[in-house]
This record gives sequence, C-alpha cells and structure tokens, in this order.
Amino acid sequence: MELAQRLDADSSHEGEAIARPLRDAMAARGFTELTSVQQAVLDPAALGRNLRISSQTGSGKTVALGLVLGPDLLDARACEGTVALVVTPTRELAMQVQGELRWLFAQLGHVRVEVVTGGSDIVRERHALRRGPTILVATPGRLLDHVRRGAVRCDTVRHLVLDEADRMLDMGFREDLEAIVAALPSERRSHLVSATFPPQVRRLADAVQGDALVIQGTALGVANDDIEHVVSVVERGDTYAAVVNALLLARGQKVLVFVERRVDAGELADRLVGDGFAVQSLSGDLSQAQRNRALEAFRSGVVDVLVSTDVAARGLDVPDISLVIQLDLPKDPDDYTHRSGRTGRAGRKGRSLLLVGPREQARARAVLRAAKVDAAWRPLPTPEEIHESIAEHTRARVLERLDVASTPRAIAQATALLDGRAPALVVASLLSLAASDLPCEPKHVRNPAADRPRPGDRARPAVRAKHIRHTGNYVRFSINWGHRKGATPSRLLSHLCRRGAIDSGMVGSIEIGPGSATFEVADHIAGTFEQRVREPDQRDPQLRIARDD
Repeated sequence: MELAQRLDADSSHEGEAIARPLRDAMAARGFTELTSVQQAVLDPAALGRNLRISSQTGSGKTVALGLVLGPDLLDARACEGTVALVVTPTRELAMQVQGELRWLFAQLGHVRVEVVTGGSDIVRERHALRRGPTILVATPGRLLDHVRRGAVRCDTVRHLVLDEADRMLDMGFREDLEAIVAALPSERRSHLVSATFPPQVRRLADAVQGDALVIQGTALGVANDDIEHVVSVVERGDTYAAVVNALLLARGQKVLVFVERRVDAGELADRLVGDGFAVQSLSGDLSQAQRNRALEAFRSGVVDVLVSTDVAARGLDVPDISLVIQLDLPKDPDDYTHRSGRTGRAGRKGRSLLLVGPREQARARAVLRAAKVDAAWRPLPTPEEIHESIAEHTRARVLERLDVASTPRAIAQATALLDGRAPALVVASLLSLAASDLPCEPKHVRNPAADRPRPGDRARPAVRAKHIRHTGNYVRFSINWGHRKGATPSRLLSHLCRRGAIDSGMVGSIEIGPGSATFEVADHIAGTFEQRVREPDQRDPQLRIARDD
C-alpha cells in the first residue's frame, strides 16, 4: 500500500492513519510504502490491543512498534515519566531500536528515547534516566538492575515491548523478564515480537499478555522469499578454501560469515586477512568499544566481510548484506532462519550459503525441511569457474561503459591505440586492465561426490587445499609489538602476511614478549619481505619490522 494513501487518510480515525508528525518523519526518511507488518498494526482491529507479532528481522518491525506507541505519545501533557519500555536481547539491537525510534519521533520534541545496556557506563546511564526518558530501550539484565535501584520509574509505564522474545529466552533471560514484568503496572499494554513462537515463547506470551491479537507480518517459520538458499557439500578439511572461493565470487559485496565458536571467529578472520581480504570478527571476547568499531567498519564498507558467532550477530541490522555463509550446520530451523535472515532485507535480494560435511547431509535436509526452505544443492565452483565468472563480470562492466557517450578526447586516444594494432589485442589488454586484482588465487576444493572411491577402485590420496610449509632455513626478524599492546600469534601472523605479501606457510616460529616479538621468514623470500616492510604501514604506521641480527 502506498504511503501516500496513508498520508491522504483522515488522521482523526485512529488505526486507519498515521499521526502527522510520524508521517512527515517517514516521508523525510524516504518511505514510499508500508511493509506488511506496518500495515497490520494500523488495522482498526489492532487498536488498543496487546499484540503478538510474528515478523522476521528486516521486515520493518521497529517502525511498526513506533506506530503502535505513537497514539500515547502525541500529547506532551500525557507523557510524564517513562511511557514505554522496549526490551531487546543485545546491546547492538537496543542501539538500533533507539536510533529508529529517535528519527520516527523527531518532530515530537517532548519524546526522549534513551537506552541502557550491559557493558555501558552505568553512571552515565543514571544521569540519562534522571531526565525521565519517554521511551526506554534496554537489555534485560541492565534494565532490571536500574529497576531494583529505583532509577527507572515503573508506575507510569503504559507499554511493554519484548523484542526478539525467542532470542531472549535462548539467552537465559526468563527470570529477568519475569522480574521486570512483576514490577510494572497491571494496567498496561504488552507486545511480543518474535520471528518464531516455539512453546517456551508462547508460555511467556501467555504469562505477560491477556487477550492478545496475533499479527503475522511474515508467516511463522517461513523464510524470506528474497533469499536464495544454496547448500554445498564440502570436506571439513576444505572449509576454509570453500569460504575463500565464495568471497572471491562476492567481491565488492557485504558478506556475513557465521561460525560456531568465539575462537573460530578470530582465527578465521585473521587467516582471511592474511590472504588479503578486508575482514573484521565479532564475538563475545571483544569489548563493547571493539564491537562498535567492528560493526561500524562493516556498515560503512571499510571491511566487506564480518565473521561472527550466532550470539554476537543477534540484533545485527545491516540492510545491504548480499551473502550469508554458514560454516556450521545450525542446531535447529530457528537458528537457520535467524542466520539467513540477515540478508535479503528491506526488499533487497540476498543469498544464503550453507556448507555441510558429507555425513551431515541427512540432518541438513531435516533442518531445511523444518524451516520450510527449498534450497538448491550445488557443488562448489572450481578455480576455473571462478576466474570465468570474474572475467564475465568484467566484460559486463565494459559493455555497460560502451553505452555511455565518450568525450572527443577519449575517442581520439582510442583511435591512436588502434592505429597499427589488432583490435582484438587492444580489447584484450583493456579487459585485463579493467579486471580488479584478486586478494588471492582461488583454491582447489574437492568434490566429495566425485572424490569418493567407488567399489573396486583403488583408494586415492586426498588432495588437500592448504598452505605449503617451508622446510628450509629461515631468517629472523623483530617487530615492536608485544602482548602488552594486544599482539597474539594469529594477529601477528595476519599482519606479516598482509604487509609482506607472503603466505602464512613462509613464516616459521613466533616468539612474543611484553613489548616486542621476533619471528622467522623463509630464507628465499627474506630479502623481498624486508624491502616490502621497510616502508611504514598505512594501517599501523607505528609498527616497525627489521632483521634481528
């Protein structure tokens, strides 16, 4: 439904139109139409009701919640104290919800939207709470702490919103949520938003809500139609090579890679950096400041790839993620839906790639069937296919450029290039120049179906995609980076590979002290390495590398 139709509606009919301050804010934000969940909460049947909203991430649910809260926030005289509490599972989601609600209510000067989350400065939060936020967005543990200390007034609350309720229960917040609900007035409206409603979420909803209206912004358990789901079978020893090849095909696009463990996030990111990719990792091991920097680098395009654990990515809202890669089979269909739902957002097309081992195929089919996903099972591309795909992309860009009018000067230069030369040779040279340099060469990945020996065949040694380890002599170098400034073997290795343009197999032993470290480089490339690292590094100009004589 066109937003203009809403703008022309009679705003005196609650539930049929959006209040003018909110309409103006949405128009200024570039809204041209409402999503299904936003239309649903404006239906007259939803007026004054407790809402139980099923909606996938990226469906516009935060703005929908703002439209639900709007009627009780228009009159400044009725906004004494905190009118609405919005509880989210993670700090990142809380910050994003705060940002969305702030622009939506920007024209209502009396509406203040504040956020309190674990890991933030609690003293600064108390100062903000003394000013009396109209809407308070919070994570469960920190909100309960402020409630028990009397920093949050609960007697004025007229709306409680539990956003991503299924995730909060998965993270063990049931007791905190029950304690928060017990502190609120019984006369209030309560709204639950969840991508899925398994039995534990329904029990929580029944305990919190009465006479709830069920709204399906997206049908329960149904994956986003804008997402192409692909499954590839890969030997576990080739997983890294498969990720590299997928990233090479997605050059220039935002890619989110899911891993199971915290340590895997850091190690995979460091290894990818060593191979020339712009990557950041996101896990529970990072401080809040580090998490914020990693997310901002990903959002702004400073890095194209973010490697994250499931927990760290909850609440991640980056609308232009083109590809999601899942290295580990999700534990259940809900996890698959949440992971893949990070792409294909806000009407954009996306792709989800799931890598499964040969022995995991039956379980993968069961998870996808339960998630109601019709996935395409495809073999991983070969290095030759990757090169051809990149070449085709280059040709397409050149063809697009041919439709753009050239200047007389450019035409004159082209004519001079063609003088006395074969046109095909000139075009081939220009195509070579137009092709972007790859961070690294595509890697060989075994085809499990093709490589599996047939009955009667002799066993063939498996071809593994890995770095060749140098077995000769080494030359020792030193760097003014020790563990006091955060140096670890994996971080140091990725720095050396990137800065010296060498493979990790060419680095020998690494010894890290408090303020400096020493490491070995294969003797046959030591001279070239020394020349490359002689100039200050653009990323870390303070780090100096020299031979350790």
